Amino acid sequence: MTDIEKAKEKIINGGYSCVLCRGSAVFASKERGIKPLVEFCRSGEKLSGFSAADKIVGRAAAFLYAFMGVKTVHACVLSRGGEQVLKAYSINYSYDTLCDEIINRKGTDVCPMEKAVRDIDNYSDAYEVLAEKTALYG
Repeated sequence: MTDIEKAKEKIINGGYSCVLCRGSAVFASKERGIKPLVEFCRSGEKLSGFSAADKIVGRAAAFLYAFMGVKTVHACVLSRGGEQVLKAYSINYSYDTLCDEIINRKGTDVCPMEKAVRDIDNYSDAYEVLAEKTALYG
């Protein structure tokens, strides 16, 4: 089984929201939103070359995967903005559903994390903004 297949299997059967795999190394979270991705970035773990599966990948999550240096991402739901970021950083990707935008949890507007990185064009700046935002939201 490939790394991306292992990551996808843990999303489907393990109830995780995001999973990163490379060989026997696995990092996974059941938390919602981008908070677990920011925590993975902060952890100091070398995640370059990992494959990731995620329930929802918008522009914000895509920037964080680029920041980590992952090589492949599978999204259950991928936004067009997320797709643009993955393409820009030459990250291989697949998805189950492609949508225009990621919507907030109430379903009333665009996700605040997506809004935060709407005008950002590099993963370093995106990481700084998103790390600050997740610290504010908890």
